[in-house]
Amino acid sequence: MNTFLSFVNSLRHGGKTFVCLCALLFLSESSTAQTWIWYPGDFEINLANKMQNRRTERASFLPVFWKMDSHYNLIDFHKEFTLTAPEEVAIAVEGTYNIKIDGKAFQGLPKKITMPAGTHKLSLKVYNQGAVPSIFINGKTVKSDATWLVTFEDKEWIDETGKASDQSGTTWLQAGAWNLNDANQPPSKFALPVTKMEPVSVSKLAEGNLYDFGKETFGFIKLNAVQGKGTVDIYYGESKEEALSKAHCETLDHIEIDFSARKDTVMELSKAYRYVQVVPSSGVNIGAVNMLFEYADLKDKGSFNCSDDQINQIYDVAKYTFHLSSREFFIDGIKRDRWIWSGDAYQSYLMNYYLTNDSPTVERTLLALRGKDPVTAHVNTIMDYTFYWFLGIYDYYQYTGDKTFIKQFYPRMQSLMEYCLSRRNTNGMMEGLAGDWIFIDWAEGLSKKGEVSFEQLLLARSLEAMTVCAKIAGDDAGSSKYKGLGTQLKSKIFDKYWNPEKGALVHSFVDGKQTENVTRYANMFAIFFDYFSDAQKLQVKNTVLLNDKVQKITTPYMRFYELESLCAMGEQDYVLKEMKDYWGGMLKLGATSFWEEYNPNKKGTEHLAMYGREFGKSLCHAWGASPIYLLGKYYLGVKPLQPGYAEYEIKPNLGGLQWMEGKVPTPNGEVAIYCSTKEIKVKAGEGEGKLVFESQNKPKTNNGKITQLEKNKYQLTIKPNVAYQINYKAL
Repeated sequence: MNTFLSFVNSLRHGGKTFVCLCALLFLSESSTAQTWIWYPGDFEINLANKMQNRRTERASFLPVFWKMDSHYNLIDFHKEFTLTAPEEVAIAVEGTYNIKIDGKAFQGLPKKITMPAGTHKLSLKVYNQGAVPSIFINGKTVKSDATWLVTFEDKEWIDETGKASDQSGTTWLQAGAWNLNDANQPPSKFALPVTKMEPVSVSKLAEGNLYDFGKETFGFIKLNAVQGKGTVDIYYGESKEEALSKAHCETLDHIEIDFSARKDTVMELSKAYRYVQVVPSSGVNIGAVNMLFEYADLKDKGSFNCSDDQINQIYDVAKYTFHLSSREFFIDGIKRDRWIWSGDAYQSYLMNYYLTNDSPTVERTLLALRGKDPVTAHVNTIMDYTFYWFLGIYDYYQYTGDKTFIKQFYPRMQSLMEYCLSRRNTNGMMEGLAGDWIFIDWAEGLSKKGEVSFEQLLLARSLEAMTVCAKIAGDDAGSSKYKGLGTQLKSKIFDKYWNPEKGALVHSFVDGKQTENVTRYANMFAIFFDYFSDAQKLQVKNTVLLNDKVQKITTPYMRFYELESLCAMGEQDYVLKEMKDYWGGMLKLGATSFWEEYNPNKKGTEHLAMYGREFGKSLCHAWGASPIYLLGKYYLGVKPLQPGYAEYEIKPNLGGLQWMEGKVPTPNGEVAIYCSTKEIKVKAGEGEGKLVFESQNKPKTNNGKITQLEKNKYQLTIKPNVAYQINYKAL
């Protein structure tokens, strides 16, 4: 088995889907293979703590500024087995432990035991303060897998479906088996894979050398054949200017060297860069300098290609940006912050569904962001980021159809929502309290005062998510409660914020009255949340989205939603031009990955600055990869109508392209589509789809029956594994 483990998809056992942490390069062919197991969510929380506390700036430790939860340090594991003959069982444990059969303990810390024939309960109690208590049991039939139960002794029984029942006053919860299935590679040894990469050029400097790796990258710098006594200084830069600026580069290494014989040395922490300046002191000699590129081994399942070469380049760079920012979790950027931010992650979930469709990374990120009870602050301390967490779970269910994750972690959803509801003001609205950060967007002069309409809109959508998830978890009373609260809030939103004269939702409500300013945020979200009437949508499109007098958005973060709302209004032609101008603008400036922020009015090195720092901007930021999502959902036009693509829609829109083709991954297959101005080809692997398209003439198909919905608008039902070819004439 490969030394480096990676994450693979959930295993399916007995008709139920069990969340499984994988090993990044390996999946056992046997669904009953033994695996490391632990208390659900503990590995994810512990791994997130490790990852987020690796951030440094100028060699100074820079941790997160929100509460970090820890794993439970004492866990009880158990399962009942029925054996026809005695069986020798190998035991591997992370922690100090005892082992019992039917309540009778073995002496010491045995590595092997014999299970007698008959029906017996095998139990292990494991203590580990420094790492996640976990076990690996390997016998012929006695194995650790997702069917075990675990408890941290909270005295409430929970079975494998997530439903509570009483059993001898003991708390059990389905074990978190993510299929780390090598006894010699325990969870605490998890690492992402690496591969060697060489610089594309080396430039001699007055002191040392400048190494160019050709494009934005991430990994460990390796100094080969180092010899001598002294120091080596390494200055990292996403740009050449940053790497050459010893005083202002954001990341650096300073290491002591005392090697009498030639020796290779690898930097302790992986970092982001394209350029690296390496400066040895006198008396230190260095051979070659290269790097170990670190990555998450996620495979592309979606694709997009079209008649416009620049759009193809934008798509390819967006893919590269997404992959660089997809690590153990979906993070924001690879230079800064390298933290798990809920707002950033939410966009990565959506991009993921149209590119890699990797459910485990979504699950890990959701679990790491949520942490544990009690809730004492918003996710990342940001009100809107808490709401994005709920939206992430709702979308996860729509794109995967997986109810198991929701059933298991619904109690954590419930407690977080109750925290939010407890912080409403006397008007029943969300308003920033002490300790809350209302973010919305990086924008000059953006008011956060009063009852901001954008926050109410996100809460309304979160309540809709809770309505669905409560029903899945069997909490009918909760579902009814959240539905009622959501309906009331939506009514309040339009009563308080809709201004007929302005033809839009105003930004906020302060001191009992509407503010005068209109911003894009609430208005564009209300479009793709489908909260507006058709008439209101048209008003908002003209008075807000296409109105240059309304404050413009300059971050790729909110451009994601701005362009989505325009696509939802059928403005793909306009959006295509915007993509070419905005993302194409970064490419013209030499971008090899997409940035945290881009303002076309800036010049030269102004593009590198942010937060009052000369090189503060991240030049590889996950939220810059949104064309992946836009092109998949609104140009290829594929989206689920029922959870897990049981029903789905294909509504292609060329947006001015001559032709386009691509694939959208689904839980058990893909939807492949080709569309030109004269022809549409579709083949799908599962579910029942509805192809909706417009044509100047009556179209023809080789399979199925085309139905006319209205003038120039047609529909064709798509069945699994049938190839369809439609001849038509695009409007």
